Amino acid sequence: MRTGKAKIVKIGQTRLLLVPNSVTSRNKMVKSDRMDAILRTIRTDLRLSMNGAVAASMRQMGVNYRMNFGVDIARIKEISAKYEPGKELAEVLWNEEARELKILATMLCPPDEMTREAAHRWAGVITNQELREQACKNLFQVVPFADELVEQWSVHPGEAVRATGYWLLARLCITRAEALDRVESRKVLQHAVEDLKSDSLLLYQSALNALRFFGRTSEERAAWVMREVSPFNLSGNSREREMYEQLRYEFDLVD
Repeated sequence: MRTGKAKIVKIGQTRLLLVPNSVTSRNKMVKSDRMDAILRTIRTDLRLSMNGAVAASMRQMGVNYRMNFGVDIARIKEISAKYEPGKELAEVLWNEEARELKILATMLCPPDEMTREAAHRWAGVITNQELREQACKNLFQVVPFADELVEQWSVHPGEAVRATGYWLLARLCITRAEALDRVESRKVLQHAVEDLKSDSLLLYQSALNALRFFGRTSEERAAWVMREVSPFNLSGNSREREMYEQLRYEFDLVD
């Protein structure tokens, strides 16, 4: 294909060299066509594994997407293994309003290519617990700056982002990740203790989860958690007393 030749154009006393950009445009078109082909193949894989009953059940529970194939996580993971991970593909998948495509994005995004800006952007649009857990497990816990995400998200004004921060901290505890030692954990968990008093079910359960898994990592940390929640033992709020007892039981401190 002819791409034309460079031309010198005179504007007033200025001479400009104009280079045809058809090669760049063509490369962009090829890349776009390739991405569209991958998306079509992935959608075909998902349709072949579709479970309408599961999708309907999720909608009844308030998990709403423009498209939900009802494919289980194990099958989504099998599908992800067929495709080469890449940040560009992950971004395309994440921007689709389809449950399985967003989960696939967390599986196919190389952790070392995820930027802080993108992580904050992704966290800002997580609207349900399943996606929150998958994003933390598959991606956020293994990015090089996971500790920074925990610290920043745990003080975020948005409850959904704070909940993601607490779940990410729990994942770092579960995997005993090196990033856990870099987290200003006591500062983060003081916010978690405050959020135990929240009226938001999502937020206080996420905060409680973070405290549980943090306390599991050592007797010293368990003792610290119990000291922080000790006022709950005599609280006039029955839910606070129940959470106190749950943590005592979690750390084998029941008489």
